[in-house]
Amino acid sequence: MSMCKFLHLFIFLFFSEYSYSYWQQKADYDIDIVFDHKNHQFTGKQSITYFNHSNDTLNKIFIHLYFNAFQPGSMMDIRSRSLPDPDRRVMDRISKLSKSEIGFHQIQKIQQDGKDLEHHIQGTVLEVDLIDPLLPNNSSIFYLEYFSQVPIQIRRSGRDSKEGIDYSMAQWFPKIAGYDKQGWHAHPYIAREFYSPWGNYDVSIKIDKKYTVGATGGLNSKLTDDNDVIWNFKAEKVHDFVWAADPDYTHDILSVPEINLDLHFYYQANSDEMVKNWKKLQKHTADAFLYFNKKFGEYPYGKYSVIQGGDGGMEYPMATLITGERSYPSLLSVTLHEALHSWYQMVLATNESYYAWMDEGFTSYTQTITQFELFNDIYDLNTSNPLINSYERYFQFLNEGTEEALTTHSDHFSTNRAYGVGSYTKGAIFLSQLGYIIGEDLLFKGLRRYYNEWKFRHPDKNDFIRVMEKVSGLELDWYLDYWIGTTHQIDYSLELKKNKKESLDIEIIKNGTMPMPIDIEILFEDNSKSIIHIPLSIMRGEKIFNYGDDVLIMPDWEWVNKVYPIQIDQKDKKIKTITIDSQRKMADVNPTNNIIEIN
Repeated sequence: MSMCKFLHLFIFLFFSEYSYSYWQQKADYDIDIVFDHKNHQFTGKQSITYFNHSNDTLNKIFIHLYFNAFQPGSMMDIRSRSLPDPDRRVMDRISKLSKSEIGFHQIQKIQQDGKDLEHHIQGTVLEVDLIDPLLPNNSSIFYLEYFSQVPIQIRRSGRDSKEGIDYSMAQWFPKIAGYDKQGWHAHPYIAREFYSPWGNYDVSIKIDKKYTVGATGGLNSKLTDDNDVIWNFKAEKVHDFVWAADPDYTHDILSVPEINLDLHFYYQANSDEMVKNWKKLQKHTADAFLYFNKKFGEYPYGKYSVIQGGDGGMEYPMATLITGERSYPSLLSVTLHEALHSWYQMVLATNESYYAWMDEGFTSYTQTITQFELFNDIYDLNTSNPLINSYERYFQFLNEGTEEALTTHSDHFSTNRAYGVGSYTKGAIFLSQLGYIIGEDLLFKGLRRYYNEWKFRHPDKNDFIRVMEKVSGLELDWYLDYWIGTTHQIDYSLELKKNKKESLDIEIIKNGTMPMPIDIEILFEDNSKSIIHIPLSIMRGEKIFNYGDDVLIMPDWEWVNKVYPIQIDQKDKKIKTITIDSQRKMADVNPTNNIIEIN
């Protein structure tokens, strides 16, 4: 081979490899179901056009059959009955379901490009061997026919909710599992989280004409067929599809022209108080979306629906199912939370099984910030640290001694509480505390950049922290490693060594095993303040403070040292107090020893 040809081949291979450094799969769905409301069953015909954008040849595919979880003896049933703190909505209820109350998917046919396939059902996962291997950069059409039964309301999906909603149709159709650089993620449906590729959905639902249907996507057509109506919804670039149906829904629509958004509200107007709350919710939801768009990034769809249904609150693309018979603060809170999932799960879509804290935690943090900024007349949050209640919840949980690292798979936590406090609470503190480390202005700048750079791309924890490193100019891998990968705790204390006329000698002592940069507030007797900032050496820099702040930047603290001595000048003004992290943004497990009062 000539040198010229060799160089051309090298360049081609180099740039081909580089171009494939990021990829993701795609799955387009065409679903037609005929719904029998008398027996709570439906037949389905479904095509999945699956695009293999990976460099791998696929010899198998895996498809989730979520309704199979709602059967006695299922993994969800056994897991719920074996946990020390089972979800109160599940408990042992699945074990007591009759044949007419269980959920199931019976697969009657599955084909690849018109050829019948061998398959095996293992609980909630359909395992399929391919006749024709699916090569890189190729696609196949998988066709399924199935017969399904909707379970009685147990968890998220089901029929006959406690509030009287007939159908909450979540995780209701055979859905192809996620596949990425780590391979297949065919996790059984045991309790919680989901992960799947984006695609376009075309869904037709034939159901008795007495029902009003709310769903993901836009209503494309509504055709009457004898006593039934065929509702056809279409949605582009979503990774799931939810719908709900009830004969007694009130359906309100509020347009938000500033961001080209239509908000839909489906609820039962069964009391004056409920109607009042749901009407009030509509304006507040519009205000919230305007704020979200400005603060966190632009919502990419033209529709969002708030639908009464489910068993609490659960997010889906362009919609949420929430219980509706609530006090107004609770109704607004759950709506804000589920809507913000549109940013951190419906558009960013991390693998929740491994990174639930990146979804639930980030959503909880931004929810609290929104409540503080827009609705603090309702929630009365702490002005110095709106998330102080989350910190207190975390500290209380630590006393129980059951914390687990957030690298734990969502279904494999030893207790529901360890998952819940870890993913929601510790995940929210992750962002709040990151604001303490790099500065809140840079935190929000970083959140917007993260959203804009990684939307529709399934980011992981390293993708997030790299954005924050670029925004702040600091090295932050240590923070990710400690806060997410371990259960190490933060604990610093202050000790007064000498109180001299013109100065104070103090020591900052690292009692805990997780290092942090330290902000010390000096309060003088005239109530003026100054800040002493001690950077952490492994950050390779320090936080940027607001212009005009009286800040003294000290030499770096090497994290292996237990003690950091400081001499503080007081010859011009006498010191009243010295406090580590006066706003309590650092999750110090013993804040009682973070302050010294000078007599």
